[in-house]
Formats: sequence, structure tokens, C-alpha cells
Amino acid sequence: MSEQAVIRAENLSLTFQTNDGPVHALKDVNLEVQKGDFVSFIGPSGCGKTTFLRVMADLEQQTGGTITVNGVSPEEARKSRAYGYVFQAAGLYPWRTIGGNIRLPLEIMGYEKSDQDARVRKVLELVELAGFEKKFPWQLSGGMQQRASIARALAFDADLLLMDEPFGALDEIVRDHLNEQLLQLWDTTHKTICFVTHSIPEAVYLSTKIVVMSPRPGRIADVIESTLPRERPLEIRDTPEFIEIAHRVRDGLRAGHGDDV
Repeated sequence: MSEQAVIRAENLSLTFQTNDGPVHALKDVNLEVQKGDFVSFIGPSGCGKTTFLRVMADLEQQTGGTITVNGVSPEEARKSRAYGYVFQAAGLYPWRTIGGNIRLPLEIMGYEKSDQDARVRKVLELVELAGFEKKFPWQLSGGMQQRASIARALAFDADLLLMDEPFGALDEIVRDHLNEQLLQLWDTTHKTICFVTHSIPEAVYLSTKIVVMSPRPGRIADVIESTLPRERPLEIRDTPEFIEIAHRVRDGLRAGHGDDV
């Protein structure tokens, strides 16, 4: 076990109690995410990918096992603002400008006005939205709204970014572009990123490590360390190395389904 692990889960389980009986969302999950990793979580709907992310963020609490974020409990990590969270929908307030949306967590946290201004400017440049600060969300495309959502999560400069399928609703061309931008952002900021996706090409293209999860109860079927170089043009998806990793992900997903029947 590494002492440098940003996320460490040991025998992590989560069971929801419902009117129809218990639902086992996660079972005996063991995983370490190291500082600077880009880890994608992939698996069928209902396999616990988002639940696992929400446990990291202290939005759900495990019912068995342990998990630490930066060596402390998810609750302590949340209180110390250790992470930014990007949801599936951009979740921007329509009555606030893009700058106002990004500024909101900074206002809540009590940052000085001059510091707020500097941080908003910096993150807008990072996500290539400089000049859009005074626009409203409805004036931006879906892809631009998601970039604004990422900027908001980056505004207070947490080292960990949790992303729950942020590009799932976007068309393929926009998604490709945002994948490229996200890799550049990761390379520039040296963040640790945990990223939920349903897309095999997206998982392989983005990640240093791919966690393949099986259907409920969510278990880890495979952990694939990427052999791709850090520099990744989109064309890398046509290379034998990329295709080989994609096949292994697909095999892991099939094997996970096999355990369930």
C-alpha cells in the first residue's frame, strides 16, 4: 500500500436499504489512486461507478470497509475542500453569468473579491473561455457550458477532480474536442482526476489507469495500467497499442457480465 495514495479504498461496500429489500451497490472494492493519476471508471449502468465517486466526495457513505481521500475520511476531505466535482449536467444557474457561476463557490468560501476575480480569469483561460465571463449559460453551447462547469470545479484549486460522465450528453465531435482539452488541462495543472464514463474509447484515450467494474453488486473486474504515452493526439486511437487496450477493457466488461449470469 502506497503512502502517497490520494484515494485508498479497502474492502469498500455500500448497501442501500429500499422498500424492495437491500441493494448492494458496491462490494469488496479495493483500489488505490496515486497523485497525478487520471483514472477512468467504466462499466454497465448500475455497476456502482457513480456511487463510488459519490463515496469519495462524501455524498454517500459506505456501509462496509474503509476509504480515505488524501489520508483522511471523505467527510474531512470535503470540509477541507480537497476536491472539485463535475456532474453529468453542467448545473449552471441561468440567472448568473458564466463568471458569476464560477465565482459562486469562491463567494461561499469567503475569498476576497480581488482573489475571486483573479481565479475566475485564470480558470476561464484554462478551459479556453476567456472573454465569456459576462455571457449567460443559455448563450453558450452544451460543450461550452460543460467547460464552464469544469472551470467552476477548478476555481478553488483543489488537487483532486471528480468527474461524473461530464461529456456523456454531447455529440461525438464536441466530445472529442473536450477530451483533448481535458488532457491538456490535466497536463497543465497536474491534478489527480477520477472520471466516470460509459465510453471505451474515451476511457482508453484519457486514462493512465482504467478501472473496469462489473454489474451490481459493483466490483472491480480489472485494473488496466495504460502503456500509451502521455502525449496523445486523437489519431492515437488508430494505433495497435490503443486498440489492444480497448480490447482488454471490452473483455473485462464481458467477463464482468459473465459473473452476473
